[in-house]
Amino acid sequence: MDRTRVFLPHVDRGGGAELAGPGMRVASLDGGRTNSVDEEVARSQMRLPGASPGVERSSVRVDIVVFGSLNVDFVVRAPVRPRAGETVRGWGFQLFPGGKGANQAVAAARAGGRVVMAGRVGEDAFKDILLRSLKEAGVDARLVEVTPGTETGSAFITVDDAGQNSIVIVPGANARCSAEDVERVRPLLSAAKVLMLQLEIPMEAVEMAARTASASGVKVLLDPAPAMEMPESLWESVDVITPNEHEAAFLTGHEISDFPEAERAAAALLNRGPRWVVVKMGSRGAVSAYRNSSGGVIFRRFPAFSVPVVDATAAGDAFAGGLAVALCEGKDWDEAIRFASATAALSVTKPGAQTSMPSREEIDAFLRQRGASDLSPSGRG
Repeated sequence: MDRTRVFLPHVDRGGGAELAGPGMRVASLDGGRTNSVDEEVARSQMRLPGASPGVERSSVRVDIVVFGSLNVDFVVRAPVRPRAGETVRGWGFQLFPGGKGANQAVAAARAGGRVVMAGRVGEDAFKDILLRSLKEAGVDARLVEVTPGTETGSAFITVDDAGQNSIVIVPGANARCSAEDVERVRPLLSAAKVLMLQLEIPMEAVEMAARTASASGVKVLLDPAPAMEMPESLWESVDVITPNEHEAAFLTGHEISDFPEAERAAAALLNRGPRWVVVKMGSRGAVSAYRNSSGGVIFRRFPAFSVPVVDATAAGDAFAGGLAVALCEGKDWDEAIRFASATAALSVTKPGAQTSMPSREEIDAFLRQRGASDLSPSGRG
């Protein structure tokens, strides 16, 4: 199999200033004052408010709440993905637990997070596959509601020999998520550090959950997939948004083919309200952006890890889970992106969605093996 440089897959299931260096001005992630300091010191200040390395809150039993979709993935493997009207002979079929919400919950839990999953499944046999997968990963599924009279959400995925995929999603019980579910989540949010959201459940539920978390001082991490228009109130409640290049292009109206275009898109997304943006660019890596206290935009470019690609279905979800855990643990921004990138890279080396999520031991070993220079970012601002 060919070795491919992978940061995130292209399909998730991602002005003239000098390069940053000593003396650059940066802002801490809590929006505090800027300081003219060496880059190494600056990065150590890029942490979520309230998060300190090695410090645990003994009264907190949950770090991350994930509110989102749970699907059963029907995965077909074939040499190529069929074009319209074309029949292709496949060579394999598997059934996996999936859904972007559940995938991210499993990714975060396996990466070391204390995670509660909230969402809905149908009253059918498929729900047991999903609930069992969550339990085995160490995810608390107390807020996953069985919904009578409807089927569990499903996804039909074709994976080609290059590891890329095409996906059709049938929402099922996910479409029944509502304000009632947000009220069930509310009591846990006061103890959490991060709320993770995606767009595979109704927008009204996503928007209400984001507003509720933001009002409680909980950081909102949004993976805007599948791409769609979002209300301004959602933009204003989001702290971290992580689109891939296609989703970023949809949200900004500008195609992205290189790092400068990704930086322009990231700046445009910052203008909508989020405090930090990561644009995932598949095998090329990623661009992040945030504002310092004087309003200037700081850009960071992250190259890709090189790994053999088996199945890129859930790399974006792996990245999100890894990022949430890293930020909860108080890692600085560069460390957090590096940790998330390693989580995503390892996930594409195995088949399936939740079954591909790496353990914390695997992530740490991978990062030790690759060394600090393997994913060294560059920046400007």
